[in-house]
Amino acid sequence: MKKIKLLLQYDGTNYFGWQRQPDRPSIQGTIEKALYEITGKKTNLTASGRTDRGVHALGQVAVFKTTTNLSPKDFQNALNSLLPPDIRVLYAEEVPEDFNPRFGVKRKRYIYLINRAEVQSPFLYRYTYHWRGPLDTDAMKRACSVLLGTKDFRAFQSAGSSVKTTVRTLFEATIQQMSRFYFLAFSLEGPLLVFSFEADGFLKQMVRNIVGTLLEVGKGALPPEEIERILASGDRKQAGPTVPANGLFLERVIY
Repeated sequence: MKKIKLLLQYDGTNYFGWQRQPDRPSIQGTIEKALYEITGKKTNLTASGRTDRGVHALGQVAVFKTTTNLSPKDFQNALNSLLPPDIRVLYAEEVPEDFNPRFGVKRKRYIYLINRAEVQSPFLYRYTYHWRGPLDTDAMKRACSVLLGTKDFRAFQSAGSSVKTTVRTLFEATIQQMSRFYFLAFSLEGPLLVFSFEADGFLKQMVRNIVGTLLEVGKGALPPEEIERILASGDRKQAGPTVPANGLFLERVIY
């Protein structure tokens, strides 16, 4: 028995999130189906975490166990020949038995993209949230600074989670204005706002709820200083709305 780690990239538009679901397409279910075609055995794929419906990944990590003699490179090639074009295995390697893609994570990094063009390109709607109104980005950056550090982010967690603690350490929360954002193989034309968040872990829809709150700050509906009060309240209703999933990318998982 050996354990294979996959570095995955996917466009989440056509999927109901990572987790396998009966009668609905998911990232996990699609890859496990391909693994069954390769090995002839039911295989359980475990990821660093679940991405929600419509969320993308530039660097998701997942592992599975196998008794076959296929090499990691064989698995990479076979999976990429069977998977739909919106899911790709960028790299595969054998890892020690005790490697855990979920509990071994030290940090995760997410980005969220907002397109501020007057007219949203039809080629960008899958990957950016379109925002036409004015935004005070300086105020939004001040609000970001309040979020940094080890804090209880319960107010930014959506309902339906069963985590034991809502305390997380946010190492980075930045906003950049860009005219072009480069992915691995292509670029998106702006004007864009690129939100970057790096933490030791994230709560359910935490990034999308933070971005929604920062937009409230940017449009003048919420003073930057109110972020401290929202954090202290622990009340999801005090924070801003949840922005759409299409602008969110899991960029990197750090072990």
